[in-house]
Amino acid sequence: MMATHTFRRSRLGGIALLAVAGLTLSACSTGGSSDSAEGGEIEPATITFAASTFGDPGLGPRLQELVDEYNASQDIVTIEPAAVPFPTFGQTVLTQMGGGEGPDLVRFDMPEFTSAADAGLLEPLDDKIDADELGLQEGPDQYMFVNDERYGVIFDTSNYVMYYNTDLIPEPPTTFDEFMDVAKATTQGDVYGLAFRQTQAEENGVWQDIFNYVYGFGGEWSDGEELTLNNPKNVEGLEAYQSLYDANVIPKGADAATFRKMFAQNKVGMELNNGGYLVATRGTNPDLNFSVAPIPFPVRAQGAIMAPIVINANSEHKDAAMDFINWVLEAENQTSLQEALGASSVATKTTRSDEQLAETPFLPVYDELTNSSSPQIVVGFGPQTADIRKIVVTQVISALQGQQTMEEALDNAQDEAEQIVG
Repeated sequence: MMATHTFRRSRLGGIALLAVAGLTLSACSTGGSSDSAEGGEIEPATITFAASTFGDPGLGPRLQELVDEYNASQDIVTIEPAAVPFPTFGQTVLTQMGGGEGPDLVRFDMPEFTSAADAGLLEPLDDKIDADELGLQEGPDQYMFVNDERYGVIFDTSNYVMYYNTDLIPEPPTTFDEFMDVAKATTQGDVYGLAFRQTQAEENGVWQDIFNYVYGFGGEWSDGEELTLNNPKNVEGLEAYQSLYDANVIPKGADAATFRKMFAQNKVGMELNNGGYLVATRGTNPDLNFSVAPIPFPVRAQGAIMAPIVINANSEHKDAAMDFINWVLEAENQTSLQEALGASSVATKTTRSDEQLAETPFLPVYDELTNSSSPQIVVGFGPQTADIRKIVVTQVISALQGQQTMEEALDNAQDEAEQIVG
């Protein structure tokens, strides 16, 4: 079995002091004040489930259908979905939870998950989840623990792959040298071989992009206990990233919205992105000919958008919330959830339908990467990832601009980050 990653507890201040940004979600919607009636039966309850994805115009309605199916399956528990806009989701929900309120169930992204668990805001699930019996996928499931305690179960995982325009690039590269050669050969006139983010204004996006170069060349940001920002493998990966920048095979200065539109207009040959990009790309240009392949770096390791489902420690309906989680984890419902998600994976391994594969033959490429993907956090320093990210991205961009070498950039980042983690 794969080793379980546990996140060490660190000081997390200010969650309860953040300003509430919008919607208030009560953890005590209706029903009794205790978790269950005598005899262990679940009391009738209406509970809230907050997820930014409920507000997605494409995915939201499909997730609503799944919730409706659960609600129709019994008459004890009713789930009320709550869509909080993505830009304010983390701050809004963490603030409510820090104040003793908030939704009963939450679909968190990993940075917010680690912050909430670190602050004691999540219900432990160790005695409620049997990973072996359920057949949970070990790769993502190992990140559901903080201080050796389980606080979540994967709701969805969106793995990073290489998207490529099959009109411009009939055969995908399989090594980094081929990746560079194809990018150079495709770059002609107003067409570029590749695109990625490389400006401070898109700090979070740069972090997501460089993550694949670090892990794809055998590096890592930490060993789980200590920071390893200047690991030689990290330097090697980011020197590869810089070599592409220096080769002028990308539209320099273009933000993600611009170069993604260019990809849809046959102006960019390749891009590294997660499974969520599939629907967006088809929505922009349904006639675009493209496919996906594993990122062609030396090590089969890449980033992923991992999102656990968790129970609010403040909830007065924990058994009802757990009933929904157990229902979602049933094999038939895992398949339904994956079909709703599209190119993302779920907690367990499922089989794609013939209909799905006929529409999108390359879906297995995403699925086969699930156990080699990592969440885009600094393992062991989840709540501090945002601060570390800012330091690393600032130093990396400085190297791109020729102000220092990449090795110097990561040495400086290591020194700066060590000062803030204590």
